[in-house]
Amino acid sequence: MGACFNEELRSVMTRDRRLRDLKQLGLVYMVYPGAVHSRFEHSLGVYFLAGEAVEKLQKYHGLELGVEPIDLQTVKLAGLLHDIGHGPFSHLYEREFLPRVLNGCSWSHENMSVDMIDYIVDEHHIDIDSGILKRAKEMILASSEIAVPQRTGEKCFLYDIVANGRNGIDVDKFDYIKRDCRACGLGFNFQFERLMETMRVMGDEICYPAKEYLSVQKLFATRADLYRTVYTHAKVKAIELMLVDALVKANSYLNISSHINDPSEYWKLDDTIVKTIETATEGELKESRDLILRIRRRDLYQFCNEYAVPKDKLEHFKAITAQDIVCSQKASGVTLKEEDVAVCNVKIDLTRGRSNPLERIKKLEKLRRRMTWDSKDYESGDKFSVSDDRISHLLPTSYQDMIVRVYSKKPKLVEAISEAFENFQLKTYGVKAQVHETPEKKKRRR
Repeated sequence: MGACFNEELRSVMTRDRRLRDLKQLGLVYMVYPGAVHSRFEHSLGVYFLAGEAVEKLQKYHGLELGVEPIDLQTVKLAGLLHDIGHGPFSHLYEREFLPRVLNGCSWSHENMSVDMIDYIVDEHHIDIDSGILKRAKEMILASSEIAVPQRTGEKCFLYDIVANGRNGIDVDKFDYIKRDCRACGLGFNFQFERLMETMRVMGDEICYPAKEYLSVQKLFATRADLYRTVYTHAKVKAIELMLVDALVKANSYLNISSHINDPSEYWKLDDTIVKTIETATEGELKESRDLILRIRRRDLYQFCNEYAVPKDKLEHFKAITAQDIVCSQKASGVTLKEEDVAVCNVKIDLTRGRSNPLERIKKLEKLRRRMTWDSKDYESGDKFSVSDDRISHLLPTSYQDMIVRVYSKKPKLVEAISEAFENFQLKTYGVKAQVHETPEKKKRRR
């Protein structure tokens, strides 16, 4: 039944072209032309790696794990469908657009994936055991720390494979990191195959040899590099800010946000919404069309400057707004308005905010165990966290960056916004962390 079910479900996904029309990296392709791969490709990759992970554990442990064919099918099913609830343009839809149009929105693509699975099963009359479906959905939700305890039955280690909320090491990351690096032409020095070969089950969770901590560190460091150089590239963020503005302006007419709780309508929403706006003739969409036309012509919001929030200020950092910048303007010939300024607060971390991903949070051990390691290559059966005195001194001591980046929506205001941004830094931190010169300053220097 399991094999037949997966074949039928893959057939449904093939007929439903939605994941093919969702680019894995959203608008990144406008800066990195090779980044045109889709969430469909990524989902197939996670499906394959999820099966590989289970089979490697079975090969090493044999019958002691009690893994049955139905368990293998369940994990692969979770891998195949884990991203089916994603909105248009990667994470932009839920992280940037929805908060602008829905106050206090707590919607997530993981929850929508669960709803979409139920919709697909009902719509296509798929015969599947309810227990399999329940566990697969729990595995998809396992990326959330809060969801970690919500696991059905034994063999909890299976929940560490697709979306690991305990320590962040999962086949989802294995696939997208390698796939994104290749698509963007970046070097890739993390070999996830090594972790796949050395992972073992101890105490009903997946563990790794202590000597592999550098491999784990390289996984998280590569992910952080992708965030810094690709996902949050200054030009990529400029394009995203413009598209979000376009979607917000079009929302009241197209009701882009109205179906986030209705899978039967939500599945129709994908990246082609841009073409819908661009080719529309209605006057209500003129402002949105103009913004998309500016993107096409590369008439982007102009980058003014950025600064990294000091490490000692990260804990109490509050997102900077356009109002903060405008209120820092000194008397000049130009009066700035909030609608002239776009601010992007970029957070880059290894995987869990300001915490070292190699450490276990012992105070919340049952809920938030981070990483457990085998002490002697699985000989002793003891698990422990890798302490600071056992790791390389070349590894970072800080695990999160917060970068505040400011853009001007009108080219003529770049100089005024840049000066207001400098004033804001001086007022907030007592220094001006000027990183980039404005075009006007470059002219004066020449």
